[in-house]
Amino acid sequence: MENYEEKEKKEKKTEELKKNEEKTKDLNEELKEKEATKKEEQKSTNENEVKKEEKNIKKENEKIETLEKKKEKKVKSGRTIKWIIIAIILILVSLIATTGFAILNMQNTNIISGVTVEGVPLKGLNREQAIQKLEEEFNNENKKKVHLTTADFEYYIEAEQIEFQYNIEETIDYAYNYGRVGNIFKNNYEIFLANFFGKNFELKSTYNQELLDNIINDISTKIPNAVIESDYYIEDETLIITSGTEGNSIDKELIKEKIVEKLRNNDGKDIIFEVKKCKPQSIDIERIYNEVHSEPKDAYYTKEPFKVFPHVDGIDFDIEQAKEILKEEQTEYRIPLKITHPNVLTKDIGDEAFPDLLGTFSTRYVASNVNRTTNLKIAANKINGTVLAPGETFSYNRTVGERTIAAGYKNAAGYEAGEVVDMLAGGICQISSTLYDAVVYANLDIVSRSNHMFLTSYTPAGKDATVVYGAIDFKFKNTRKNPILIKMSVQNGIAKADIYGIKEDVEYEIAIDTTILNYIPYSTVYKDDPSLEPGVEKVKQSGMNGCKSITYKIKKLNGVEVSREVLSSDTYKPMNKIISRGPIVEVPPVQETPVEPTPIQPTPSEPIVPETPTPEIPKEPEQEEPIQPVEPSKPDDSEDEGWQGGIEENPVINGI
Repeated sequence: MENYEEKEKKEKKTEELKKNEEKTKDLNEELKEKEATKKEEQKSTNENEVKKEEKNIKKENEKIETLEKKKEKKVKSGRTIKWIIIAIILILVSLIATTGFAILNMQNTNIISGVTVEGVPLKGLNREQAIQKLEEEFNNENKKKVHLTTADFEYYIEAEQIEFQYNIEETIDYAYNYGRVGNIFKNNYEIFLANFFGKNFELKSTYNQELLDNIINDISTKIPNAVIESDYYIEDETLIITSGTEGNSIDKELIKEKIVEKLRNNDGKDIIFEVKKCKPQSIDIERIYNEVHSEPKDAYYTKEPFKVFPHVDGIDFDIEQAKEILKEEQTEYRIPLKITHPNVLTKDIGDEAFPDLLGTFSTRYVASNVNRTTNLKIAANKINGTVLAPGETFSYNRTVGERTIAAGYKNAAGYEAGEVVDMLAGGICQISSTLYDAVVYANLDIVSRSNHMFLTSYTPAGKDATVVYGAIDFKFKNTRKNPILIKMSVQNGIAKADIYGIKEDVEYEIAIDTTILNYIPYSTVYKDDPSLEPGVEKVKQSGMNGCKSITYKIKKLNGVEVSREVLSSDTYKPMNKIISRGPIVEVPPVQETPVEPTPIQPTPSEPIVPETPTPEIPKEPEQEEPIQPVEPSKPDDSEDEGWQGGIEENPVINGI
């Protein structure tokens, strides 16, 4: 029993001890928590105090910075005011100086210092003086000429022939207004630049591109042994194609650039150009077929409104057969044609379809020259009766065809290498020239035309048209609303071309005016002729001056001129006077036998007195009178019939 009670007491004491331990533990934890709380509160209090202190310090710093900024602002404000005052003073001085400078410049009526045109100084010149100075500098007649040359050919071009001119007045306006037309600051700035760095103006120029192209084409056909391109024409029921001939050609674009550059640079140097060998273009049978092929159409006309529709022949050929024919190397190919004529031809509808004479021109020829007259009639008959539809182009070479013996042409006087010689079909250029003038008077457009190498006897300068089969053609276009009819006749010493059609609502009177720019004097050439007696001279060919000309087409309405356009610019070479002379006989020198002189003994009483030499009075050199250019004149009557112009040094030419 006692053990049991003691055990219970022990257990109670143990429990009490545990409880006490737990209480102690809880008390310790509470103490720890309190201490931790106190620490946190203390820490928070410290942090708050630090923050407050930092805020206070920051405020103090901001106050200090604010005070310093105020001080700096006061200093800067003082400096700014100082600089503003200085700037205002400088601006006022600048404005006063600029205004004064501008006023002085406004009173200056001359071009400012430092201004040049193409390097020519214009300082101190007024507008009129500056124009005069540039005119003297750039419009020098000698510098406005272009001399083109190659190994055996030369060609001269006047600036006026391509309407080349400097825009001097326009350029002077720019130069004069520089530093003058802007505001004060811009003007003064430009004046400053001109004085210290200079201001150069480019002298602009203009020219007629079409006239220059015509001259280049003329050169390309007149160089010695020029290439002859392939061509074709229709004769009866045969298409005749000529293969052309290899020859010389030029770089047209390059020469064109050199001509313009030379005129713009205002120098007097020659232009040396290259001539290259080239082959004619290949025959394009497809193109030829498309050009000649047509379906037959009857001619007819309507009365209200009155309009003519000419007939069209049906033309066809076998292309494959033509290609086989062209495989052979020949100078001429003959392709058979299938011609289908319509039921009603243009000539069948009567002259009432072409009631009005639109243009006419005639030239004279020597009827007693049978061969040349024959040539004129053959060419004229080929053209006579030709009807040209609106928009259609006429080709002399394709209408007349190749000039051959088979076609009936005879040898007649013409020009070759600058001399009168007999050549096949000589004289037919008179037909092309006569037609050319009639076409111009009919107010039709010229497509292609070249002047002769020499002046002709049957037309004045600027009114001729040379032709060379395969090389030089005369073409024009019917630019009227209705077809035209060409009538050509050769009889009683007169070759005549008439253009008929229908007058339009507005019909202009056409005039042709030619201005001779200058004459080129001919030279005299002597050639030995063994058939003549020694010392005997005989004029083989009369000389004729060449010239440069520009021709205008003038349109008038009711007698009042309404337009004037350049028709052509031409250069005609002088034809040398050729004198044949007998051979010079050389006389052998006479051999003399020397004789020994016999000495003469002087007499002592008569001494020899030497002669006083008489000074010889020199003779004044004889002054040779310069050759004065004269108006071109026709050759002698014996050569008039052969005076057809031509191409020098090209024996192939037979179209003169």
